[in-house]
Amino acid sequence: MATTNGNRKLLDLKRWEQVTPAPVASVAGSFIASSRHFRQQQLYVQAVTVAYLYNPFEDGWVQTPSPALAGTLAAGAAGVAGAWSTGTTVAAASLTATGGTTTTIITNQTLARSLAGYSIHIISGPNAGVTLPIVSNTIGATATITVAAQASAFTSSTVYRLCTPVWYVLGSGTLASGSFKKYDFATNTWTTLVNTGLPASLATDGKLISTPSWLNSGYKAFATGTATSATGTTLVNSAKTWTTNQWTNYQVRIVSGTGAGQIRAITSNTGTTLTVPTWTITPDATSVYSIEGNDDFIYYIGNGAVTMYRYSISGNSWSTLSPTAARAGAPVAGMSAHWIYGESSTIWSDESVIINGRRIYSFRGGGVATLDYYDIALNTWVSGVTYAPATETFTTGTKYTYINDKLYIQKDQTNRWFELDLSESNMNGWTTMQGVQGAAIVGDTAFDATYYDGATEIHYVYMLMNTSTLMYRQMVI
Repeated sequence: MATTNGNRKLLDLKRWEQVTPAPVASVAGSFIASSRHFRQQQLYVQAVTVAYLYNPFEDGWVQTPSPALAGTLAAGAAGVAGAWSTGTTVAAASLTATGGTTTTIITNQTLARSLAGYSIHIISGPNAGVTLPIVSNTIGATATITVAAQASAFTSSTVYRLCTPVWYVLGSGTLASGSFKKYDFATNTWTTLVNTGLPASLATDGKLISTPSWLNSGYKAFATGTATSATGTTLVNSAKTWTTNQWTNYQVRIVSGTGAGQIRAITSNTGTTLTVPTWTITPDATSVYSIEGNDDFIYYIGNGAVTMYRYSISGNSWSTLSPTAARAGAPVAGMSAHWIYGESSTIWSDESVIINGRRIYSFRGGGVATLDYYDIALNTWVSGVTYAPATETFTTGTKYTYINDKLYIQKDQTNRWFELDLSESNMNGWTTMQGVQGAAIVGDTAFDATYYDGATEIHYVYMLMNTSTLMYRQMVI
């Protein structure tokens, strides 16, 4: 029987309910980073040597291997989940199989757990372009993944990536080797990544932001279509009326047809043409494409400075961005940063003037109400975004999470929540938690999880309290 959410505003009061407490109390700098895969696992980093996974399906915690982060975990630390895994491999956007059959792919990874229910994307080689649910897998070195039978056998020329959780974690204080790592769910490993290109030390507050193509159980497409032509560095759809450069820094994926499986970052666009790095196989009029968030990019905002940084997963490298308009004020304690991709308003989703997927909204924190956003496509900041009433201020202890049309905010350590509708530029009060919080600390420990049943989506907002093990959730009505 399909689930129906019969709750109605006013008729049904929103209620906070206590869930399983965290095994250890939150401290300054600790955070929860949410994966957008079907199990919706949450990574809680509590110290440089302590991290847990929270499974909202089971309402339970399990400790991961030690992150063994260099330095300290304090203000400035941050984490975020990416969309795709390359296991223990770094500086890569894909992996290569060692062989297979029509139903199996022999990986070059040591898998540590069952990945049944997650997916695998075939980038090139036999069956290129398909994204397949994983039926089962073996455990250990050169693990074999089983999928539904395909037309061709997978071989050692099969290039793939895993649609399984991977978290990127950045410590604080003086940075050193081991300050920036990834935790890979499939292999149950922490791997050191490069921190060159970041400041010598991080403090105050900070956020990592990803722009993944895969959200929950499928791709989040901002536009799809069939090419009318292409060249070695372009893809053309002559029926479109895109605004110049609106797709810059998104990615285009060839779903099927000629060149299926290929993914390229979009470097610019005209009204009908996307420009990309050189295709391996040039698409043609049979090529079905999808325009999505860029899987390769992770942004860092914070450290009490307007300077922002971007990490390339495939290059394992950091670069400093130089926006055409700098942010007018630095983000400090209690700041936020969220990639906005799910606004339902037609103004936001109009393919010819797309807004979904191109903005990172960020409250500055520090006891002010100021909200700014970074335009990913145009590489510029818009400072002092207008919204009403813009009188509530946010500082140390503030927590945030984003769901579709709304940003949910818990102010300082007051337990007072707010709901900001970005498309309507309107902030409302949104209940008060009854739990008793400890001292306000920097570090975002709010997140959301969603129950899916066909078209039905029931959202919950969670929060681990300041300086506490207590965690609560509330259904979004």
